[in-house]
Amino acid sequence: MDDIRTNTLIIGCGIAGAATALRLSDNPNHHVTIITRASDAADTNSSWAQGGIVTRSLGDSPDLLVHDILEAGAGLSSPKAARLLAEVGPELVRSVLMERCGVKFDRDERGELVYGLEGAHSVRRIIHVGDKTGGAIVKGMLDTMATRPNVTLLIDHTAVDLITFPHHALDPVAVYDPITCQGAYVLNRETGAVIRVLAAHTVLATGGLGQIFRNTSNPKGARGDGLAMAWRAGARVVNSEYIQFHPTTLSVRGAPNLLISEAVRGEGAVLVTPDGVPFMERYAPEWKDLAPRDVVARAIHMEMLEHDYEHVYLDIASKRSPEFIRHHFPQMVESCAAYGIDATTDLIPVVPAAHYFCGGVLVDERGQTSLSDLYAVGEVSCTGLHGANRLASTSLLEGLVWGDRAAEHIEQHPREPVDDSRVPTWVYRGESEPDPALIEVDMMTIKNVMWHYVGLIRTAERLARAERELRHLWHEIEEFYRSQRLNDALIGLRNAVQVARIVTFSAQHNRTSRGTHYRADSLPQEDQPTEMSPSVMGR
Repeated sequence: MDDIRTNTLIIGCGIAGAATALRLSDNPNHHVTIITRASDAADTNSSWAQGGIVTRSLGDSPDLLVHDILEAGAGLSSPKAARLLAEVGPELVRSVLMERCGVKFDRDERGELVYGLEGAHSVRRIIHVGDKTGGAIVKGMLDTMATRPNVTLLIDHTAVDLITFPHHALDPVAVYDPITCQGAYVLNRETGAVIRVLAAHTVLATGGLGQIFRNTSNPKGARGDGLAMAWRAGARVVNSEYIQFHPTTLSVRGAPNLLISEAVRGEGAVLVTPDGVPFMERYAPEWKDLAPRDVVARAIHMEMLEHDYEHVYLDIASKRSPEFIRHHFPQMVESCAAYGIDATTDLIPVVPAAHYFCGGVLVDERGQTSLSDLYAVGEVSCTGLHGANRLASTSLLEGLVWGDRAAEHIEQHPREPVDDSRVPTWVYRGESEPDPALIEVDMMTIKNVMWHYVGLIRTAERLARAERELRHLWHEIEEFYRSQRLNDALIGLRNAVQVARIVTFSAQHNRTSRGTHYRADSLPQEDQPTEMSPSVMGR
């Protein structure tokens, strides 16, 4: 395929990228190109979201939602971002998801929406499509996008790097200009060619980075591609130490860490030891099993360490009828059954796993990054909403809100993409096919280093070890990258080690425990160094 010129390039097609594309598609003269590395456009982080999406229920209010977001964020959430989400979000759920995309959320026998309760929420305000909410939302949005002639969706296309001026400008005098984004170099996975996608506006919607950890609930593509590209381009990155670990993923040897939704505990399930004894009251007497995720994840981790458990268990079978469980959690029942567990009668073995990245590329209320014409929406971005710990089921709504607002800002600033004569074509540095065994071993090294040294419980010694090992590995991978023919796995490896270093650096320099960032050697807040902001990175 030849190079592409487009008004807006969107990298990723989960709820955030799709929301951006849908709004922009209302202008028939605005062409949108969406790329995804996956072979199935629905294979996104958003599709894996089982729990639901926050909206506004009877007896709820924006003020109450703002309060819950700020409480869960452990004092680091942006009140401005929380207010924006609470005020704007519920209407977008109605107008975009329900009316425009036809998403059928669960309703009772009277036709009223069914609202669920999850950890750290004051009221029931989460709506679901069974336990396949994210998949239903993504399908509805993709189906709607498919009817828009000015939206082109390319599968099997991996972004290699952003095209930015002056970095890639052929004009040497451009070195004096501010950094601007002009699109991206993109690998066509079928042909092996790297093409230029030149865009007036570029939107990162690449999702999270859970795959840099050994245990994760994230899909295979969640390796931090967008974060790494933005970092290399010079965008400002913040709060990278705040990685939310989901407390409950399936723990069966040989099986992936399939997510067991927090909604299961919202409907009465309790965490128990292998002897069947509940333990959350000892760690969080006020919330018990509905405590914020970081509290629950660390409680499970401590139980496992103290008693040498391989995992703990989730008990829903003794709390709800088999019919209720099958009706409300069909995905969980199906996933467990695939590995020999009957969720309607058995205890479900669970362990924590890396789940959500609360930091990211810093953006404003319009999704704008610190680089001109580069936007970031969804999990790759940091709006300030989540602070040090995300409130359950706010991530889908954040993607919807900021995707829509980024599109609104792009609409207000129309321009044409840069002329291709000003941008160099991709330079191929090597013709050797990269050895998949080397890539696999390096990825496993990254995952193990991050899990053991930069995981649920961190110390200066562990983080220093991680920094040394990752620095050495980064040099090896960069040399490997520049000598081989590109493929998706090699691009992902390069991005993963870069992102692992970013997370480790931030965790190493923030010596105060807060939210998801837990330092066993924590300094009191008043003793935190002031000569730099340890969670802020950028050039």
